[in-house]
Order: sequence, then structure tokens, then C-alpha cells
Amino acid sequence: MKKLSIGTLALTALLAACKMGNEPVSRPKMVVGIVIDQMRWDYLYRYYERYGHSGFRRLLHDGYSCNNTTINYLPTYTAPGHACIYTGSVPAIHGIAGNDWVDKNGQHMYCVSDTNVTTTEPSKDGPMSPANLLTTTVTDELRLATNKLSRVYGVSLKDRGSILPAGHMANAAYWYNDLTGNFISSSYYPNPNPNWLKSFNNRKVADSLVGMGWYTLFAPETYLQSDADSAVWEGTLTGEKSSVFPHLFDTLTGPRRYGVIKSIPAGNTISMMMAKACIEGEQLGKGQHTDFLALSLSATDYVGHKFAPNSIEIEDTYLRLDRDIADLLLYLDKQYGKDGYLVFLTADHGAAHNAQYLTAQHIPAGSEQGNIKEALNTWLKQLYNVDNLVTFTDNYQICFDEPLIAKTGKDREGIRANTMNWLQAQPQVAYAIDMENIWRNTVPEPIKTMAINGYNNQRSGGIQVILQPGWYNSNGHTTGTTHGTWNPYDAHIPLIWYGWNIKHGETDAPVYMTDIAPTVASLLHVQMPNGCVGKPIQGLKRH
Repeated sequence: MKKLSIGTLALTALLAACKMGNEPVSRPKMVVGIVIDQMRWDYLYRYYERYGHSGFRRLLHDGYSCNNTTINYLPTYTAPGHACIYTGSVPAIHGIAGNDWVDKNGQHMYCVSDTNVTTTEPSKDGPMSPANLLTTTVTDELRLATNKLSRVYGVSLKDRGSILPAGHMANAAYWYNDLTGNFISSSYYPNPNPNWLKSFNNRKVADSLVGMGWYTLFAPETYLQSDADSAVWEGTLTGEKSSVFPHLFDTLTGPRRYGVIKSIPAGNTISMMMAKACIEGEQLGKGQHTDFLALSLSATDYVGHKFAPNSIEIEDTYLRLDRDIADLLLYLDKQYGKDGYLVFLTADHGAAHNAQYLTAQHIPAGSEQGNIKEALNTWLKQLYNVDNLVTFTDNYQICFDEPLIAKTGKDREGIRANTMNWLQAQPQVAYAIDMENIWRNTVPEPIKTMAINGYNNQRSGGIQVILQPGWYNSNGHTTGTTHGTWNPYDAHIPLIWYGWNIKHGETDAPVYMTDIAPTVASLLHVQMPNGCVGKPIQGLKRH
């Protein structure tokens, strides 16, 4: 046997090293994050028998389901939910303390508003960007890890549902404009109005879908998971006098016609169509680097707010959504192959049963319909002879006018203590928590930790209000439902992983919403977001 020369050995080693150096990081061609706005976890099984085999059932049967996934902060609203899913962080850190908030200087802020940019066309909500988000997202980290060669896009009916998931470094985020029926963006992004988007908008898809009306997918009498049509706790859609099927919108024109699509299943359908248009227009997943589409389906939230969980409208919405998801998965199969893409499906929050419905079933419940801000200010004026000491009571929090208190020289601690006493005397209030002195409050877990995680000292109210189970703030409405509380109906969400490197299985182990982003980061071999407090979920990888 001939001995190899030192030069030959060196050359062999060099060639081997070069070959190893060219081996790419193992990642899928495409990642699609799906957030279903207001989807309770039990909707996976409430309508299971009527789902087809290619939508939710396909995800459950072939994917990995985390059955005990919960939100670990307050309040459980859309903007904090989307921010948490993609940052792995909580409002105390990522700064999205609600859909809206009032800061310590008394300034009212919408979660993604930004007066330094402009929209691609006039809209009633104004210019938007992710500037208020204080941390990176996992989509940002993917862009950083690939030196911006990976591309990231967000799509949703809601501006906050597309902007926050897509992150600071996104190529673009697109949301729906009620005034025109178009999807729009803002000058924050480098190319906010590409030709493919113009072509999609020119098709006037919203007008066509609304024109089809909303009929039940099956005979109404077969919707056994729902109450009879037109219950007293159901709301009505724009232009209608009752909530009875079919819902027809022939008389609606202009913004009223364009706006109603958000509250019918067609709102999810147009979002899916827009997502596919983005994939094809940008040729996502066709390059050398992993691309990411953050898709939020918001019509489920609008329908839920209007009709509540026990309506035929909600059941029909999810049966139709099941078909839309099946169609999307088949589309992704054709684009990337069945093992070429990664999908995760989750929700930003759940929803309560309507309080009237629960009380009719002899379950304790109620809705806080009065104006708590007005009542509190009236009571505080009697004590301190100052008007409007409370400026904001949304997010189940009490915000005080701190500059006014300082200017008038009133006893700040006394005002807070008296407010606490007033709140705790209300029968619907279980706890009032002084967030600046939380150690003084006797509050059970997990409520205490959720309140702490949700408290941003610059953007949250100083007092957190915890209502009795079954209670919610209805803002004067007796119909429909809402969310925002710590209870399982609001905080227990679905989480399913599917596709590339995901094995079939399920776990009942506790998982938190904050664990989603680090799990995506682990799967993609990128850094966790810079405010992440979650941990990668164990046991879902195929190898």
C-alpha cells in the first residue's frame, strides 16, 4: 500500500473543509405563521366533527399540538398578543401594553400609529409603523441572521395584525383599508406599493366577495353546536335590522360596503388571497434563503365581537375557515413540497361567552356596561374637588392624570388608595391591584404574575382591575362578546406546528405564548428576539 504524501493529505483535507464550508444551515424554504384572531382553544374540537380532513384536522393529525398553551400576561388583547407571539416577550418589556394606552405624560397612543410616515393611500386610521415596539421579533432575527437576504412580509385585515409580527426590518406589511377595499402599507417600508399589489387591488376582490352575501355553508338546522339563529345576545351587521341568515349587503355602497367584509368569513378569504398574491408577487421561498410570511386572520375576531361563541355565525365562520386553511396548505404543498415549509398556527387571545347567555344557563356572569371612568371621576371629585383625575380606564386598568395631580398638589397616594377602596367595593371586582406596590396585594397565581408581566411602567395604568369570572367590560353593549381577562376562555389558545422538521404528536405540558418565538428561532437556528423571556418547546422536532 502506497503512503500518501503530506501534500496529498493536505489537499484532501482542504477539499473536505471547502465542501463542509459550503453546506447550508438546515432551514425550510418558507415559514408561514398563522394567527387566528380570537380563536379559543376549544374551537379545534367544538366543530371537529364537521371539519374536513385537509384543514384543522390535517394540522392536528400530521402536526404537533401544544394543548395547554396559555397567555402569561394581561391584558389579553390583539396588539399585545401579536407582539408576544413574535417577540417571545411580554408588555412589560416589548412595550405594546394594549391596542391603545395613555403614557405617563397623558398622551393617548395607538399601538402602531406613527406620524412620521405616510400611508400608500388615504385611510381613516392614519399612518402606521412598528416604531412603538421596543424589542426585536423572530422575523427581525431571521433578517439579521441572513444579513437581510431572507425576506419577511406581514398580511392582515388589521394594521396591528400585520405590522407587529413582521417586525422592524420587514420588507413590507399590508393591511386592509375600509375606505377603498384595498390593501395598503406605509412609507416606513422600502417598497410599500409594488406592482403585484396594485394588480391585486385593481381586481376589486372585496366588492365581489361582499356581493355574494353570507349564507350558511350547510342547512341552518344542522348547526347543533350553536343556539337558534337571532338570539337576543347577537348583534347585527351594517345595514341589517336582525341577525338572521342570510346576511345580504346589496344596499351597501362605498366604505360601508368595504367595511362589512371584516365581519364576515369573506374577510378571512380575502386575507388568504392576499397572502398568496404576496407569495407569488415576491416569489417567496424560491431563493436560497428562508422567507417568512406572517398571516393574521382577523375576521374571526370581528364576527366573535358581533355574535359571540354560541352563534351560528361563529360556527359557520370556522367551518369556512377550515376550508380556507385546507386550500392554503394545498397551495403551499404545490409551491414548496409537503416537507419544504414550516407552519405554526395559534391565536392572539380567546373570548368569553356572552354574559346574558351564561346567566340564562344559571352560570354567574355579567358585563360592566357603565362608564367606570365617569363614575370614578365623580366620586374622586367629591373627595378632592378636582375634575378628571382619571384619564383612561381601558385595558382593565386605571390611569391617573399625573401632571394634574402634581399641579394641584393633591395627595397622590391618597387618591390611589381611595380608588382602590372604591373598586374593591364594586361587586363585579374580584381584585384591584396597585401595580406600584404589588407586594401589598394578596392576589393568587397566575393572576399576580400575569399582571406583573403586563405592566409597563411608562404605558400601563397604575391600578389593574380583575373582574369576577364570567365578567367583562362590554363598553355599554349587551350583545356579542369581548376578551382581555386572565381567565382560560381568554387566555387558553391553540398552538399547532406543522411541516418541515415537525413530528406528529401532542403535549399537555404547560406552554406559554412567550415560548412560540424562541421555538421558531430554535427551528431556524437564529438568535432569540432581544427581549425574549420564553423557552423553546421540547419534543416537537422530527430529528
